Amino acid sequence: MTEHATEGSRVAAFFDLDKTVIAKSSTLAFSRPFFQEGLINRRAVLKSAYAQFVFMLAGADADQMDRMRSHITALCEGWDVEQVRSIVDETLHDIVDPLVYKEATQLITDHKGEGHDVVVVSASGEELVAPISTMVGATHSVGTRMVVAEGRYSGEVGFYCAGENKAIAVKQLAEQHDYDLSSCYAYSDSITDLPLLEAVGHPTVVNPDRALRRIAAQRGWPVLTFSDPVSLRARIPRPSGAAVAVTAIGLGAATAAGVAWYGLRRRRRS
Repeated sequence: MTEHATEGSRVAAFFDLDKTVIAKSSTLAFSRPFFQEGLINRRAVLKSAYAQFVFMLAGADADQMDRMRSHITALCEGWDVEQVRSIVDETLHDIVDPLVYKEATQLITDHKGEGHDVVVVSASGEELVAPISTMVGATHSVGTRMVVAEGRYSGEVGFYCAGENKAIAVKQLAEQHDYDLSSCYAYSDSITDLPLLEAVGHPTVVNPDRALRRIAAQRGWPVLTFSDPVSLRARIPRPSGAAVAVTAIGLGAATAAGVAWYGLRRRRRS
């Protein structure tokens, strides 16, 4: 990296979260907590595991992302926001700590060493994205924002941070923090993040799905493989508590979404 931030032309590195900073196995980790806490039944556990296996191999297109959003909002409707935040505080490190890619943490360190801001931009809920971002040393973060009414999730999404919306969020951050997007970096694994990658001057794909790998080859974008999750426990105290339902809003949202996607796909075939 040779681009240094200068006055009036700051540089940021934008990171997707799942399969880019966090190992892909993370989304499979939460079916059991969902079941244990009564959020999903045994059938849904099996569906979510299978659906996520397929999803992580094949990726998702825009229509599938929309279906996932609909399922997430229905699943989370009525959850108490403060309870969610409390659970995040108690379980975050137990759930996420072992799944952070060593290569991602090094890359984040390298960018910060160059004077760049580091921003995590994720379709996961902001309640989980923000503390994970702090954990890995990011400067800022943007996640999906759920609408809250009387202290509970209403079942509506205020801002779905996926697809084209990620690029919109990045452009808004650029205005707020004086980033020169032509000098900025972006990292993602998914074809759905193509707008994010196209918004910066230095796009890089990480553990790409097939569609994104083809685009990277056509455009000459760098391709990185992250494969070494490393625990951050040596630097962060380990809290107590069991992994529970909050992950449906954050990383586990992808698993919950997989339930809906699998069901819809199965119905279309039948």
